[in-house]
Amino acid sequence: MTAPRPNLLLVTTDQQRRDTVGPGAPGFLRTPHLDQLAHEGIRFDAAYASTPVCVPSRVTLLTGLSALRHGMTHNGRTGDVLAPDAPTLPARLGALGYATVGIGKMHFTPPRAHHGFDELILPDDYYRTGVPAMRHGLGQNELAPGMATVPEAETLTSWLSERAVEHIRYRRDPTRPLFLWLSYSKPHPPLDPPEPYYSMYRDAPVPEPVVGDWAGDDAPAAFRRQRHRGSFDLLDAATVRAARAAYYGLVTQLDYNLGRVLAALQDAGELTRTTIVFTSDHGEFLGDHRTGNKVFFHEASAGVPMIVRPAAGTSAVPPGTVVRTPVTLADVLPTFVAAAGGPAPDDVDGVDLVGLAAAGDRPRVVVALAGGDAGPPGIPYYLAMTDGRHKYVWYPEGPAEQLFDLGSDPDERHDLARSASAPELDGWRDRLVAAVTDAGGAHHLVDGALPAVAPMTDTVAEQRANGWPGYHTEAFHLDVRH
Repeated sequence: MTAPRPNLLLVTTDQQRRDTVGPGAPGFLRTPHLDQLAHEGIRFDAAYASTPVCVPSRVTLLTGLSALRHGMTHNGRTGDVLAPDAPTLPARLGALGYATVGIGKMHFTPPRAHHGFDELILPDDYYRTGVPAMRHGLGQNELAPGMATVPEAETLTSWLSERAVEHIRYRRDPTRPLFLWLSYSKPHPPLDPPEPYYSMYRDAPVPEPVVGDWAGDDAPAAFRRQRHRGSFDLLDAATVRAARAAYYGLVTQLDYNLGRVLAALQDAGELTRTTIVFTSDHGEFLGDHRTGNKVFFHEASAGVPMIVRPAAGTSAVPPGTVVRTPVTLADVLPTFVAAAGGPAPDDVDGVDLVGLAAAGDRPRVVVALAGGDAGPPGIPYYLAMTDGRHKYVWYPEGPAEQLFDLGSDPDERHDLARSASAPELDGWRDRLVAAVTDAGGAHHLVDGALPAVAPMTDTVAEQRANGWPGYHTEAFHLDVRH
């Protein structure tokens, strides 16, 4: 008799740094459920959002493709790159007999586009309950601490968790295996945890921000523009420390809420037969290198947590395995397809993470890029690559470049491009051109070479005056509210 197929649970957070999970996490940070998942499963310590921006990452999760192929390099309309019949992750799993449910921040446009899901429960549904959950005035790109204006049980994080619990206990189809994507909006700003999480780390030994020797006024022009548009460099140390404490509070709130969802699976007798993947769409600079937000391919921004806990009896990989081969969000789709018993898809960029872990650490290259409206038109802010040991970043504006040795300098404090020889840098440029081409991004090159343009002429004052702090209220029409 064929064993029943496992349930599949994808848990994503928004703007969670990789160093909040595993040995890089501050020793005082309380994440018991993530710790337990890592003990029971596989932890990937070189996981990346190859385009560390919300919508591109979600399209990558849906398609198994990097932005080099799916084309979404900054926030935009998912409907522009995903046809109604696109072979998305939920569509593929639905074809394999799974009931597919999305709960939380999908960031789809139009918001009610299902993109293959049978059912969606969105933050908009929470706000239509009449809960006034955002009355402190903080915006979504502000690196400033605050506190939730509702009790913990009325926060969006809690409400989404309860919807997941409700579905697991009462609403799932018992005749079909379940794929549930639970997508939390936090710890994305506003950094407004409720009590007890607001006070939890106020007196903790919060680590100071990391500042690289390259992060001064001579940092790459694209990087400096983001810093100035958010005026992150003008924040005083006390504010940054308080923001980091609030951020850790939000991470712990998520962890404790995840415990409720895992308990519901346990109560239903489904926990051990559920394959769970936990990750995030990107990180957050959180004051590192004198900036905030995400977008750029530094570890604080692009490094994401990645834990895979296979259902019992479905993997020979020892519990607690740590993998250092670079992986990306594109690997999530083939991981779930494999867990569901489907054939390995040959039209994606990713690979099955469990199979990768079983094969042991091996060479692999991740190619990255991001773009948008805050730089020269028609070109990305950067093109980059990492093999897990070294990272090379090319900024067309300027142009400028950076080289980091992640083995000896995991915090990227020292830009080796500043002292590297011309032949060494030529070698990295050639490698990046080859990697971009192999990854399907040749259209981002100019006559087969890395693009290069002169710096824009906007002044620092103009950059500060043209920032977007992300003012949002509960009346905002997209599902990016908190």
